[in-house]
Amino acid sequence: MFKTRLLSGIVLVAIIVAFGILGGYYLFGFTLAISLIGMYELYRVFKIERTALGLFGYLAAICYDLNLLWHFIPGKDAAVMIFAGLFILLMAVFVFGYPKFDVTQVMASFFGMFYVAVMLSFVYRLRTEIPNGLYLVFLIYLCAWGSDTFAYVSGKTFGKGGKHKMTPKLSPNKTIEGGIGGVLGAGIITAIYCTIFASAMNLDATKIVILALIAAAGGLVSMIGDLCASAIKRFYDIKDYGKLIPGHGGIMDRFDSIIITAPIIYYLAFLFV
Repeated sequence: MFKTRLLSGIVLVAIIVAFGILGGYYLFGFTLAISLIGMYELYRVFKIERTALGLFGYLAAICYDLNLLWHFIPGKDAAVMIFAGLFILLMAVFVFGYPKFDVTQVMASFFGMFYVAVMLSFVYRLRTEIPNGLYLVFLIYLCAWGSDTFAYVSGKTFGKGGKHKMTPKLSPNKTIEGGIGGVLGAGIITAIYCTIFASAMNLDATKIVILALIAAAGGLVSMIGDLCASAIKRFYDIKDYGKLIPGHGGIMDRFDSIIITAPIIYYLAFLFV
């Protein structure tokens, strides 16, 4: 099991690095693909993955992402127009299909589109819209997965016995000590990364510190993403969202922290770097 998990993890990282470097249409297609798969996995929890509610969610996600690429809906309210259109369609399905779907399923369609597709789109946006996007885009993964690794090691080292649990009912094994280690680890690994590529990114010491602090914030938020996905699984009594990635589960199991981290890194980098 460990070898399978390790091998699939290496392959996944290689794929992410490749698409991150290629950027453009390649990264766009990759981001859209994992968004749709993630939405399908999440919709399956609510039993709407193959219904009109799911279909309209997928179409709205595709429309939203394509508009980032081609800007066929003019103006700053393009996203609002897409959300409003999706909401109207979902209400129509709810009303004319009554009582086939309950309110939770209708809201799950809207939630899934925003939670997965919109949030993950910031991976593509960071790569293409911000200077040094080629290098900054990898901060998302360093923050999310780096924080998770450091949190695990720190929790095992300093949080033995689990005296200071972070969320006792949701995830008893996660400790405050582990959380602190994760935040610090995200900042440290980012500082090292930025130091290595300082010349290519035109960074001075001040900007490296700023990016390390941004990464620490991203590492903190990534824990919320991880716990949020876990809360949904626990509430609906499922082990994994899928089996696409051997040893890891589905897209939602592996990208749960990425979903929350991506927009945080995008906006903080945009504002301060």
